[in-house]
Amino acid sequence: MRDPLGASATAEPTAPLERPAPSPLLGRPGAVEGDGADATVAAHYGDPMREQRLLTEGLAVVDLSHRGVVTVTGPDRLSWLHSLTTQQLTGLGPRASTESLVLSPKGHIEHDLHVVDDGEATWVTTEPGDAAPLTAWLNSMRFMLRVEVTDRSGDWAVIGEANAQESHPGEPLAWRDPWPGLVGDTAAYGPVEGHPAQGRAWREVLVPRAQLEEAVGDRDLAGSWASEALRVAAWRPRLGFETDHRTIPHEVDWLRTAVHLHKGCYRGQETVARVHNLGRPPRRLVFLHLDGSGHTLPAVGAAVTLGERPVGHLTSVSRHFEDGPIALALVKRNVPTDEQLDIGGVSAAQVAVVAP
Repeated sequence: MRDPLGASATAEPTAPLERPAPSPLLGRPGAVEGDGADATVAAHYGDPMREQRLLTEGLAVVDLSHRGVVTVTGPDRLSWLHSLTTQQLTGLGPRASTESLVLSPKGHIEHDLHVVDDGEATWVTTEPGDAAPLTAWLNSMRFMLRVEVTDRSGDWAVIGEANAQESHPGEPLAWRDPWPGLVGDTAAYGPVEGHPAQGRAWREVLVPRAQLEEAVGDRDLAGSWASEALRVAAWRPRLGFETDHRTIPHEVDWLRTAVHLHKGCYRGQETVARVHNLGRPPRRLVFLHLDGSGHTLPAVGAAVTLGERPVGHLTSVSRHFEDGPIALALVKRNVPTDEQLDIGGVSAAQVAVVAP
């Protein structure tokens, strides 16, 4: 869905992914379907700004049923996932949440795993369309271990809400977003105190897909435009938006919630350690306040320039109910933090997410 004032509301993923089935909640009054990565769920239900306010206040939920759901079962599940991904997963307690990444051998981000264990199975939610590739890759790494990996996206759906609580026994299982806290032995490449998302509450609730409408009930619904605006305002990176084929976690400040710096070996660890110990990432994420005086906003992927010189590209753009037009962008590390940037004739004041 394109914004009525001309901005692209979502970014296309970096590779073609399988399109999920349309959500039954698109039948609710006022629903307008999204596009790109957020197709098959509603971009909004008629009033995106009101939906943002309700979502922030915990009075609405957002349909995330296009997200993938994967389960890993078997007695070796946590130690096996621990050996393959960036986060400390051994000892993860029932209903405790964490986040982990799958990296390429060169340390580039390939998959983002929202992880919660129920004591018998590890549940992972993924970006839309990424469950099948993740399942295939995990199955290729099973060897002789006692694990079983299953894509459950056809049977399970996700609902997003502004809630900071882990789920309790007797409630639907939920993944609680740790952002922007520092999880375990890690590092922040942006601010710790004074982070704009400090105190942020967000979680993903898992419900049987056949019971999605019943689980939502008569609660107010917010669309993906609302949840994306809150994500951008929180400087929260998203796979396929703030990442491309060469993104490393340091560039987008993703170590803070998803990377343990002193765990056992995993694919891509050498790059993580080398950049952290010896240097700085080649690019850095910035938050942008956009000039909203025009009728349109730049599209995701648009070039970011300093004077006449291209220095990066726009990764996400939204309209926030309080801050107005905002965006995230990846720029070269050496771009001065006090310079005004430009995106297709739209001026942008930058705030460093990752320090240069």
